[in-house]
Amino acid sequence: MDIPLVGHNYNLRQLLAHTSGLPDYGHLEEYHSAVAKKEPPWSRERLLGLALDKGQLFEPGQGWSYSNIGYMFVRELIEEAMEKPLGGVISDMICKPLRLTSIEFAETRKQFERLNWDAAADYNPQWVYHGCLTGTASDAARLLHAIFLGDLLRPDTFNQMLDARSVGGPIPDRPWTTCGYSLGLMSGAVDGAGKAVGHSGGGPFSVNAVYHFPDVPDPITIACFTDGTDEGVAEFAATKLAQDV
Repeated sequence: MDIPLVGHNYNLRQLLAHTSGLPDYGHLEEYHSAVAKKEPPWSRERLLGLALDKGQLFEPGQGWSYSNIGYMFVRELIEEAMEKPLGGVISDMICKPLRLTSIEFAETRKQFERLNWDAAADYNPQWVYHGCLTGTASDAARLLHAIFLGDLLRPDTFNQMLDARSVGGPIPDRPWTTCGYSLGLMSGAVDGAGKAVGHSGGGPFSVNAVYHFPDVPDPITIACFTDGTDEGVAEFAATKLAQDV
């Protein structure tokens, strides 16, 4: 994980931890405009041409900045190593063993038409270049909980995954008192429930928060999905449920 990838100055660990210096396509005004206009998703070449126009934000390991470009590269590395699409890898290695029957790797509008949110029918999931999973809140919680139960990762891999970098303190209108990031997971503390490890996410019509709370009397994993664009709403709901355990 710590050997630079061929032809690049960053390694896999830095891609997973968002310390590679790569920018994020989510900051491109052209990207959001194209999504809003329901244009066909860009080619990989056009996406990278726009996103990497000004190069890296910093030298690898010398800063932190969330990058879905980096996660797109991780997806490509997985598909190359496993010689199959990411959806098949997730199904074979995670969903089938854990019997997570609702989780699906979404790649078409037709798949999004089945989601709870009416606005999803107009969204093309191929705009999510690193991949888009759909499923129920209960299966999302079961997936993350399985990681903490040791059902998916070896102990050494699990410990590396939880090694977090501090990235800040409280965030206005969100429950975080401290913020950090580990390998693929947000990791910090929330008001009233202690440590929280998981991830929040959002798109043009919904937000979610899926977190494990190890400090409450009965450690629990909670997933909250809601409409809108404010991740704090889902995070506060998950934190409140953790406090009530």
